[in-house]
Amino acid sequence: MYSLLVADDHPLFRDALHAVISAGLTSAQLLESDSLAAAIHTIDNHDELDLLLLDLSLPDADGLEGLTILRERFPWLPVAIVSAHQERQLVLDAITQGAVGYIPKSTPREQLLAALNQILQGQLYLPADIMRQPPPRMESSALASSSSEPPRERLIRLTDKQLDVLSCMTQGMSNKQIARELLIAETTVKTHVSAVLRKLGATSRVHAIVIAGEEELGAYLAKRTSTN
Repeated sequence: MYSLLVADDHPLFRDALHAVISAGLTSAQLLESDSLAAAIHTIDNHDELDLLLLDLSLPDADGLEGLTILRERFPWLPVAIVSAHQERQLVLDAITQGAVGYIPKSTPREQLLAALNQILQGQLYLPADIMRQPPPRMESSALASSSSEPPRERLIRLTDKQLDVLSCMTQGMSNKQIARELLIAETTVKTHVSAVLRKLGATSRVHAIVIAGEEELGAYLAKRTSTN
């Protein structure tokens, strides 16, 4: 039986989320709070919680401030963001700061349940449609100054298949989903993921995703495609 806490100041959204979780995760217990302070009080009194679903617009927390406070105070508790904000950089920042997932409030019911199951099974969840968005375009002056720069040193270490795997990772895919997408065995995916982490010097999948963003993986892949 899973025990979840949702921290959101909108009663209608809490009710809707409660209905979805009750129908899809029948053995789950869902607690509610309408502020960061209330969430902290609830966590202090429920050390059996499995997951906190955190809104980024609580009245007593600004943006990712609440996530930072919760990760420092309760490092044992996984925190997933549930938010109306859907900026790609915000998703990456949340994951970098320790969130185990990022679920847009516009996520359909079935996809929401799949995301929760993925997170509760210990996997990272990222919204594929947001992660597929290209990073913000650079200003023309920046493009001009960087046009003569050599390829990204860390990405150039990866084979074509490892780049494909990394691209899938940045879209929030699990190993099973990557195997299905690339038509390879799941054990092969695990081997590629290990190699990607090693070659990038990444300590985790999240770290590898952050590095991919820093190295502008999408632009790097597009350049490789155009030159082949």
